[in-house]
This record gives sequence, C-alpha cells and structure tokens, in this order.
Amino acid sequence: MRASLLQIAVDDDEPVKSRRRRVSSLVREVAEREGSGLIVLPELWPTGAFAYESFEAEAEPLEGPTYEAMAKAAREAGAWLHAGSIPERAPDGALYNTSLVFSPEGELAAAYRKIHRFGFDKGEAVMMGAGTELVTVRTPETVLGLATCYDLRFPELFRGLVDAGAEVFVVPAGWPARRRSHWSLFARARAVEDQVFVLACGTAGTHAGVPQAGASVVVDPWGEVLAEAGGEDEEVLTVDLDLTRVAETREQFPALKDRRLS
Repeated sequence: MRASLLQIAVDDDEPVKSRRRRVSSLVREVAEREGSGLIVLPELWPTGAFAYESFEAEAEPLEGPTYEAMAKAAREAGAWLHAGSIPERAPDGALYNTSLVFSPEGELAAAYRKIHRFGFDKGEAVMMGAGTELVTVRTPETVLGLATCYDLRFPELFRGLVDAGAEVFVVPAGWPARRRSHWSLFARARAVEDQVFVLACGTAGTHAGVPQAGASVVVDPWGEVLAEAGGEDEEVLTVDLDLTRVAETREQFPALKDRRLS
C-alpha cells in the first residue's frame, strides 16, 4: 500500500477557508502525482491545534464544510483519506477533537473522537469532551487503528487497537517543537511494542504562536524509520508499505503471545 503523509504548514494569518481550499487541492495533486492509496493529514489543521481561543468560533458539525471538502477531495483523488481532525460541535453543543476518514468513493468510513485531551487544566482538556471508543477502519489491504497526537503517550490505547486487528496506526498530530524528541520516541515505541506500521503526521509552521515539531514519520513493525520529514516546512512523505511485514515480524519475534495482563 502506498501512503502519503501531508505535513501541512499552518500560518496563523491564513484564513480557515483558504487553507481548506489549499489542502483540498494538495490532496488531489498528491494522489495524482504519487499514486497513493492512503493520504494522511495532521490534527486540527483547519484551525491549529493550539489555537484554543478559536475552537468555539470555528467548530463545525461533523458533516460541515471541512467534511464536505474532504469527502470531495477523497472522491476526486480516488484514495483513502484520513482527513486529520476538526473541532466538532456535537448536536448537544459539546466540542470534540474529531478525526475523519473517507473511502475512495468519498463516503465517511469512520469518525474518531480523541480520547486523551491535552492541556491538563486548560485548552483542549477543558474545552473539548473526551471520546470513549476505540476506532479501526478496514480497507481492502489492511486494518487502520486511529489515534490522535497526545494519545501517543498512552500505550494501552494502542494495545486495544491491536486487539481489534489493527496493523497500521494512523496518528495525526499538532505536536510542539519543544517536545519533538518525545514525538519521535513514542512513534517508534508504539511500532515496536505492537509490531505495526505507524504513520504519524504532524504540522509545520505555528499554531497560535506555538512552533510545531513537524517531523512526520513512517515507522515499520521492527521500529525502523522508513521516512521522516523536516521540522519547519510543509512537506509530503510517500512510502510503499509492505504489509506482509506485520505478520512476518510477529512470527519471527512473537512477543505479543507472551502478554499476561490485558
């Protein structure tokens, strides 16, 4: 399976509508140029993950303008599209950090509400509700397990995704540059301990003045980095994933069989 990670640069001065149009075009361009079967966008790229003050104003219903634009982009690209996440406003008014995955036909295949919210006693942690369900997506080639940014710090979530059949973890993020080393460490750790591919897609630029780590990365089930982006610029990573590596790694080094607590 050929996968492309689109490390979007977030400029605080770029209007959300303009960025939505630009990213939609980029999805189509990358699909045409790279022939990707799966395209991945970062967390909260329409608003910026640290633009807390805009969440309330920019929140949209699940099937809002970003949903419509990404469904169309997936359909025109003819590819699976993990469209990153949006600030979703639920019918009861609650806000969630919600990821959207579309099929090549432009149909919604899954929506994942981020379970672990970052900020401790401020920002996302107090403004947004917590998701309660693990989510996987079955494609013709494999099973994707969905997580978002801060979720990377909670390995039990990923063990649950493995138990649900996931062979590829897709992790959009808006990770700050000051903790870039943690980002790379956790991406590799989740790949090694669960013997899966990890597609971790971050943002470049700034979110409300917070410099972003970038460093989008693809890691194989043995923990080898197959591709990694820089930290400052918008960039596209395209990697061919040999999905047989998951079963091979688990057979050659069957550590998951030795689990005792689950």
